[in-house]
Parts: sequence; structure tokens; C-alpha cells
Amino acid sequence: MNQTTHFFNLGWGWLCKHCSAEAAERKLRNQPPALAKWIEEEDFCGLKCPKCGIDEYVNKPQKAADLRG
Repeated sequence: MNQTTHFFNLGWGWLCKHCSAEAAERKLRNQPPALAKWIEEEDFCGLKCPKCGIDEYVNKPQKAADLRG
């Protein structure tokens, strides 16, 4: 399983480590977790948590889809 400093890959999306406890509670209530969104610009590729706003730079591969797991 791929991971970064602030996010880990669930195999179907990236989840913020800081918000993962809340995500576990949401799972118990059958609500999907708030998955990180991709930020893709010409020289920047990263992830941003829609819940807490933390973001992280990721070395941009030739195709961002390569990181999507």
C-alpha cells in the first residue's frame, strides 16, 4: 500500500492520516470517507484533504494516474 507523510492509499482513494479516526467513525455509520483531492498543475502534483485542508507535494510522475494506485 502506497503512502506519503500525510496520506495513505486505500486502494480506491487517498485518505488523510489526520482525519482517519473520523473516517473510521463514518464507516461505522455507513458514510463514505472524505477522500483527498488531487491538485495537478504544470509543475506541482499533490493531494489535499477536503476535511482539514492539509496538502502535500508529491513528485510529479509522467502521468498522475500512476500515483492513483
